[in-house]
Amino acid sequence: MPFVYVLRSSLTGRLYTGATTDLNRRLSQHNSDLSRSTKNRGSWVLVHMEELTSLADTVRRERFLKTGRGRDDLRRILNAAN
Repeated sequence: MPFVYVLRSSLTGRLYTGATTDLNRRLSQHNSDLSRSTKNRGSWVLVHMEELTSLADTVRRERFLKTGRGRDDLRRILNAAN
């Protein structure tokens, strides 16, 4: 199943949003500096994930979360979880 995930950098506190079909492998890649977009930005912690039914839905959700309104929604989701 495809996932949308949000990581938080332990070093900077910044968030990274991505999509994958293998969450454990992808998190390992981020923490091993094998992902160009997160390389050298500290260790990454999974703070949110959503499992969706199709890859197309997953890509749409990832793109939405990267918009202004999507980041606002994500902030509300993360604040509600704490």
